[in-house]
Amino acid sequence: MTNQIKRFENKVALVTGGRSGIGQAIARRLRDEGATVITAQRGEDKEFDSITADFSDPHTPEQIITEVIAHTGRLDVLINNAGMMQEAAIEELSLEDWQRNLNLNLTAPFLLIRAALPYLRKTKGSIVNTGSVEGLAANPGHVAYCASKAGLHGLTRSVAVDHGHEGIRCNAVAPGWIDTDLNLDMIESIADPEKFRRNIARIHPVCRTGSPEEVAALVAFLAADEAGFITGQVYTVDGGRMSKLSLP
Repeated sequence: MTNQIKRFENKVALVTGGRSGIGQAIARRLRDEGATVITAQRGEDKEFDSITADFSDPHTPEQIITEVIAHTGRLDVLINNAGMMQEAAIEELSLEDWQRNLNLNLTAPFLLIRAALPYLRKTKGSIVNTGSVEGLAANPGHVAYCASKAGLHGLTRSVAVDHGHEGIRCNAVAPGWIDTDLNLDMIESIADPEKFRRNIARIHPVCRTGSPEEVAALVAFLAADEAGFITGQVYTVDGGRMSKLSLP
């Protein structure tokens, strides 16, 4: 960061899925603004203090929150960013795979929020969930992803309504096409990467795709005290894609 804003000095933030992509950008942004950041995901995070987590285990979220409190004594910001996307039409998707998608994208955030509430009450803390434009609309073959992200948006609003009187805010961001390493690798694997880049840029009014850092900037704002009158909202970060009608 070029500025020296320190909106999170003396605050503790937990970022799930913080080892790569959007989560990593969020973790770095919060750290640069003064937060003590802990990430949680499969495997070790060599950049941040981290907790190795298997979110398919329903006991994991409570264990993560317990470990964060044991290590830092407080929790001010919870970022539910870990997620997955499986491409499959509804008739091709097994119940096991459906449940696996919902467990990571929706149930784990629910359980993390539930476990974190007693500590967020003490700090008047903030929750930001990483939803998706596919919680608002759908791409083909993403039935479980779309359903789980739409559910996460609903969870966001419910938590905001139920816990606003306790000083806890809950918002979500809904990214569109973001240039994560995973997406960039996918582009490079197709037959004509440059043609794909031109086509994907064309559907965005800003004529380009987004960066993880641009999502992180909004997340940091929503998590900060200056956004104290904002809660229960889902903000698209999509370069205007959802606002643009398709051509014939």
